[in-house]
Amino acid sequence: MGSILRVASEDKILNMAFEQIEAFLKKMQSEPELKNEVLAAPTADDVARIALKLGFEFSGDELLRMSGKKVGSITVIKTDLPGEYN
Repeated sequence: MGSILRVASEDKILNMAFEQIEAFLKKMQSEPELKNEVLAAPTADDVARIALKLGFEFSGDELLRMSGKKVGSITVIKTDLPGEYN
């Protein structure tokens, strides 16, 4: 039973993170300066740090899990950089 509760807790945490990401992306749509800052960020972790400064709490990994999903007019895309190790 402990593992079922653990999975439920992890799902709840992920849902909360996705809500934070969606709220951040919606804010980004309405603020061109923020959008430019995010687009210039080299990694998902850097985007998460920008968001944290504005009160949105999620990790770079959680942001990457949104890859391919669309929020408003923004689609989250993971960009592979040359020389990046996967």
